[in-house]
Amino acid sequence: MTLTLTVSDEVRTLVPGFTHLAIEAHGLVNGPSNAASSALLDDAAHRLAERLGGRAPHEDPHMAAWRAAYTAFGAKPSRTRNSAEALAKRALADGGLPRINALVDAYNAISVAHLVPVGGEDLDRIEGGMRLVRATGDEPFTTVAAGVATVEHPDAGEIVWCDDAGVTCRRWNWRQGPRTRLTEESVNAIFLLESLAPMTTGELQVAGVELAESLEKLSPGARITVRTPE
Repeated sequence: MTLTLTVSDEVRTLVPGFTHLAIEAHGLVNGPSNAASSALLDDAAHRLAERLGGRAPHEDPHMAAWRAAYTAFGAKPSRTRNSAEALAKRALADGGLPRINALVDAYNAISVAHLVPVGGEDLDRIEGGMRLVRATGDEPFTTVAAGVATVEHPDAGEIVWCDDAGVTCRRWNWRQGPRTRLTEESVNAIFLLESLAPMTTGELQVAGVELAESLEKLSPGARITVRTPE
């Protein structure tokens, strides 16, 4: 059964240029970062440096649009960066990009190479459909602080992804919760690529197709469906 993804009218009104593309994958084989997934990250960092040509990530027009969107719902974009900008800064730093696991490496590489926020969720841990909404402030967000599981709550008006059990990602795509993240045991997943104008639908689809191809190489035989932007 296909996962339901909805974007609330409140979000569309506040940020009318938003669109997203979803890739649903079943029968994946995940594991520790390996030579193939590491090569994807190295290539992405090289492509990012060429794209920016010495500019800082936030000077890219797409990242500037995300900063404006974060400001619109009350976040401070220089302190809580969207996931693509945060990864891009790490890619350009001396330490480079982190190696997490093969699937996370694959979608992080697409995020950096195309400067587009990308997230991955374990389909078997999502309860009900996923919704992008403006939070009331009462929704639970289970996270880990100092090694201990704890429950936080988003700010009222904050844009969050959530399912029937609570928030899965705070401040749009800033911080994912551990409940639904991809682990080495994950076999079914949904990947979300999120864009704002001036990124075009065509550019978003190119990034999505590249991610699908990477997943097919990392997990031969997986059933992968690219769902067109909504």
